[in-house]
Amino acid sequence: MTNSPSNTRSEENGSLIAFSDQLATIAERAGASIVAMNGRRRRSSSGVYWRPGIIVTAEHAIGRDDEITVTLPDDRTETATLIGRDAGTDLAVLRLNEDTPALQVATVGDSTTLKVGHMVLAIARGSDSGVAASFGVISAIGGTWRSWHGGRIDQFIRPSVMLYPGFSGSALVDTQGQVVGINTAGPRHMALTIPASTVNRVVDRVLQGGSAQRGFLGLGMQSVELPRALLDRLHLSNRQGVIVVSVEPDGPAEQAGVLLGDILIALGGSPISDVGDVHNLLDPEQVGQPLAAQIIRGGALLEITITVGERPHQTRG
Repeated sequence: MTNSPSNTRSEENGSLIAFSDQLATIAERAGASIVAMNGRRRRSSSGVYWRPGIIVTAEHAIGRDDEITVTLPDDRTETATLIGRDAGTDLAVLRLNEDTPALQVATVGDSTTLKVGHMVLAIARGSDSGVAASFGVISAIGGTWRSWHGGRIDQFIRPSVMLYPGFSGSALVDTQGQVVGINTAGPRHMALTIPASTVNRVVDRVLQGGSAQRGFLGLGMQSVELPRALLDRLHLSNRQGVIVVSVEPDGPAEQAGVLLGDILIALGGSPISDVGDVHNLLDPEQVGQPLAAQIIRGGALLEITITVGERPHQTRG
């Protein structure tokens, strides 16, 4: 005996209702770990209660370093203290006051289990509207990449969720209810997710008192192709380098003796072909460390040592 069309429709409707209820349950549970960030005068954002006493949000959404408040799931407003920023990964780490009643710590998952097509939710919180959700799928997955400001991101994750106002710093949640990353806006307002492994790395560094800012040389550079005659005379194999077009006064490079017109061809033992190669060597772990630099000046090959500085806040060059 076969099911009638009406029975089949009832079963389908029942499955859809059950699926919808499951998503609502995931949003409700994950929302217990999401706070509304009030770090800007005109726009709010969201943050994730990542560890006991620790909130993580999108760095670009924190417009000031003090007078930051958060709205908790029970609608109370509490003060949060900014511990550190990492503009390279677009993450900011904050601490709640010690006397703040405990919140539900997010259940952090492993983003490497995600596949294209997996369903996900972006979970945010508004100061006045409460929990908000945006539904989508994983539209693209990739390997390690560099952000537009040079930060190393462990995994490329692009969900098809819509980032409504207040969704910067929200959580990307899988169908197990686990937070697999922090959402931020990419080019043309495209949603991108900073994976949990990157978030943990930044949080660990900040809590251990290390630098969350990327390394800084104080140089303006552009790629240049080296003449064949110069390559032959200096016995070089790399046909490109970066020419110094500006030197920041009293910056690490100037202190090391770098001059306008110098051509950087190697740094820290790695060949340099473009500006991106330099940025790849300036992770926060390099701050305070000496890097051997090989440069061409006046047709001669020189070696100098540059001690990497810490990138000033809001410095992009």
